[in-house]
Amino acid sequence: MDIRKVKKLIELLEESELTEIEISEGEESIRLSRSSTGTHVYSVPTQTMTDTRLSAVAEPLLDNPAASEISSVGKVPVVSPMVGTYYASPNPETPPYVELGTEVNAGDTLCVIEAMKIFNQVDTEITGIVRKIFKHSGDPVEFGEPLFLIESLSP
Repeated sequence: MDIRKVKKLIELLEESELTEIEISEGEESIRLSRSSTGTHVYSVPTQTMTDTRLSAVAEPLLDNPAASEISSVGKVPVVSPMVGTYYASPNPETPPYVELGTEVNAGDTLCVIEAMKIFNQVDTEITGIVRKIFKHSGDPVEFGEPLFLIESLSP
């Protein structure tokens, strides 16, 4: 898909009240979405995903030892939005964005994930306290894999 078309789609998404756009052209498809807070999340799959592939991604998470911790009432998991490498800080010389017990507000950066030499910030959507960090800097992460467990401070 031509990059100019992708840029036009991004502009359309930003200028409208739409939260998601999905376009397919032959074997190529693109899905652009944004959360209700106005933060934009863009993903460009290399080929059209089927429902079978989506369920195959979700199933391994059920066997994940972190799954029992995630089911705790009042605790919200923050999952990886993409496949990549987890980093707790922007560079090795700086302290991590968050540590256990850190109070975070909606929109705060929790970590970065490097994918294809691009560093993508992972932000929290809730106000709360970081109760569990599942990864260490340099660890590989999969799409949908839990990164943090945040105890919500909202009623």
